Amino acid sequence: MPGRPVLLEAGVSAAELGLEANRIASRVEAVFSHYLQSSGDGRDRLFEAMRHAGLGGGKRIRPLLTYATGRLFGIDEDCSVRAGAAIEAIHVYSLIHDDLPCMDDDDLRRGKPTIHRAYDESTAVLAGDCFHDLAFEIIADPATHEDPFVRSELVIELARASGPQGMAGGQMLDLVAEGQELDIGAITRLQQLKTGALIEFAVEAACIMGRMPPEARTPYRGYARDIGLAFQIADDLLDHAGDEVAAGKRLRKDERAGKATFVSLLGEERARAQCAMLVNQAIEHLQHHGAEADLLRAVARYVEERDR
Repeated sequence: MPGRPVLLEAGVSAAELGLEANRIASRVEAVFSHYLQSSGDGRDRLFEAMRHAGLGGGKRIRPLLTYATGRLFGIDEDCSVRAGAAIEAIHVYSLIHDDLPCMDDDDLRRGKPTIHRAYDESTAVLAGDCFHDLAFEIIADPATHEDPFVRSELVIELARASGPQGMAGGQMLDLVAEGQELDIGAITRLQQLKTGALIEFAVEAACIMGRMPPEARTPYRGYARDIGLAFQIADDLLDHAGDEVAAGKRLRKDERAGKATFVSLLGEERARAQCAMLVNQAIEHLQHHGAEADLLRAVARYVEERDR
């Protein structure tokens, strides 16, 4: 994350946000490392591939959101980090599979060769499968929350956010959309599932762990929905005009594939304005909070300003 000596939001500078994000990212990697120890047998290649994909890179914005929201409700940091790591495991699995030749056929991810390039397709499929399984192993563990009813709700909501009603459903819509003329409503729906569902659950998970009733979660859902959409618009802007070295992945893919994006439909200037509007709207959802929500506000600003 950027280290400019400016305030992204009251009380949290970009440098401070970067330090906090790196700290949470390190803690998430520690959780992954615990589960990805060498086996001393033929599975070692699988564990190596999982470490290649899961360690040493990535924004970790989803765990950061779980942690930052958890601070509002006094959630123990260890619990927030574990829940965030479970969500990140789903994200990593989706990236591994999304990079496969049968999907987007990418050869670079987070500045490193993708798993099917560094190893092979079969290993990549299994590594993705195992990150999916690891997510539920982590989130269902009593170490994530002592209350089995809370863990049960976390499990079912993570499954919904990951499956056909969430991320995987959005990926399917993305696959069938190639070459089609989609309007802004269809693109918004696609991205709310493909990108937004896991981001929304990252905030919802903290609400669940805080035993907040569903009717009280409305402002946090609004915040998450707005930054999820802003995140994707920013992603489209990066793909359109970003720097591949900074991004750590191939850019201009959507344009070459003929896919409709927020930038292709709105134009670059309007897309930037829409992203800024969504970020401001997300921050407004936190107006009933004081300084304790400054980290969430800073994350929202980062979503708009990021370069990777």
